[in-house]
Amino acid sequence: MGRYVFRLPDIGEGIAEAEIVAWHVNVGDHVEEDGRLADMMTDKATVEMESPVSGRVIEVAGEVGDVVAIGSPLVVIETEGAGEETPENPDDHRTASDRAAPPTVASVPPESLEAASPPPAAIPAASVAPTPEPDAPRTEIKSVTSAAPLQIRDEGGKVLASPAVRARARELGIDLSEVRPAEDGRVRHADLDQFLAYSAAGGFRPAGHVGRDEQVKVIGLRRRIAENMAASKRNIPHFSYVEECDVTALEDMRAQLNGHRSQGQLASARPKLTLLPFFISALCRALPDFPMVNARYDDEAGIVTRYGAVHLGMATQTPAGLMVPVIRDAQDRNLWQLANEIVRLAEAARTGTAKVEELSGSTITVTSLGPLGGIAHTPVINRPEVAIIGPNRIVERPMFVPDGMGGERIARRKLMNISISCDHRVVDGWDAANFVQAVKRLLETPVLLMS
Repeated sequence: MGRYVFRLPDIGEGIAEAEIVAWHVNVGDHVEEDGRLADMMTDKATVEMESPVSGRVIEVAGEVGDVVAIGSPLVVIETEGAGEETPENPDDHRTASDRAAPPTVASVPPESLEAASPPPAAIPAASVAPTPEPDAPRTEIKSVTSAAPLQIRDEGGKVLASPAVRARARELGIDLSEVRPAEDGRVRHADLDQFLAYSAAGGFRPAGHVGRDEQVKVIGLRRRIAENMAASKRNIPHFSYVEECDVTALEDMRAQLNGHRSQGQLASARPKLTLLPFFISALCRALPDFPMVNARYDDEAGIVTRYGAVHLGMATQTPAGLMVPVIRDAQDRNLWQLANEIVRLAEAARTGTAKVEELSGSTITVTSLGPLGGIAHTPVINRPEVAIIGPNRIVERPMFVPDGMGGERIARRKLMNISISCDHRVVDGWDAANFVQAVKRLLETPVLLMS
C-alpha cells in the first residue's frame, strides 16, 4: 500500500489560496480516479477538484470554510502499490482531449455545492506547506453546474429528498416544494441551510409553528460579500447624493420603441427595452466629462486610475447573494445591445455560468432594485471603484409644468430618483452633483440618447 498526497493545484489568475466550500468525500471513503474530491472557491469562481488516483481517503485538509494555500496538501489517499506524492506528469490522469485544451473555470453560487457530513478529519497543521511548490500537480477543473435539466420530482410528483431531509424540513416548517435543489434535483440538508439563510422569513412556516434556532456558517460567496462590504465601508469615506428626475418623456419613448419592436422582423432581432439600458446609455454619455467618477483608487499605492472606456458593473441578486457581472465597453453599445447583455449576464450570474473575466474589471457599478427600488438608497461602493449609482422606483405624482402660454398647469408626471454614493477621497460633492445633473438632463430629454 502507498500514500498519495494530492496538493491544491495552481488554479491560475494569480490565486494564492482557495476556500473549501464542499467536500464530496470523507475520511475512509473509497474514491475512483477522476472522482470528485472537493469544491474550492477563489475570489469569484468555484472549481471542482478531481482525484488523479484511485484509493481510500485517509486525511483531508480541514472543514468547509477553511482556506488552503496553493500547493498545500488537500487530500491524502491510500493507494495500491508503492504510491507516490506527485505524478511524474501532472497531466497523466487527464485524457488526450483534456490535455489539448486548458482547464475551464465556472463561477458558481455556493448554494449549488453540497456540504459534506459528517465533518472530515483534518490534516495535521505540520503537514500543510504554507508555500506553493513549483511541481504541484494540476487537476482538471470542471464546471460544477450541469446543462441538463434537473428532475426535482419523482413519478408520483413528490419532491426528491431523503427521509432525514424530509423529517428536518417538517421540523423547521419548510415546504420542500419551495426549496430550490442545488444538485441533481434532490433536496439535501445544504439546500435547507441555504433556504433558511436567504429567506427573509427564515423559511415558509405554518402559522403557530416555531422552528428551532440554527447556526449557519458563513462561507463561500456569502463570506466574500461580507468581507468586501466590510472592507469598503471601513476604508472608503462614503457620501451619497439623491436627485429627482422626470422620466415621463423617457417612458413614452420606451413604450413607442417596444411597440415598434413588435412589428415585422424586429421582434426577433431586438429585445424588449427596460429602463436600465436608457440609464446606462445616459451614464456612458455623461462620464467623459466627469472622468473622476469612472475610476478606481489603489489606496495602498496612492494612485487613481481614470478610465476612458466604461466597463460597467451590474449589481445582480442571485440565490447565493450579490454578484457583479461586467458589461465591457458599455459606451460602444446601443440600447438593444445593452438590453441583450443585461439579460445574458444576469442569467449567467444567477445560474452560476458566468466566466471569471465577466465578474471582474468594472470601473463603475450600477445598482437597481427594479420594482423594489424605493424612493432612495445609499449603496455601498464596489471597492476599488469610487462610485456606484442607481435608479429608484418610478412613481406618478402631480407637478406644475409649463402650459405653453407663459403660465403653469398641474399635470400627472412620472418621477424617479437617482441615487449615487461616492468615495470622498477621490470625488468631491460638487463633481458628483454635476455628474448626476448631466445624467438627469439626458434622461429628461431622451432624444439625445438616440443621436
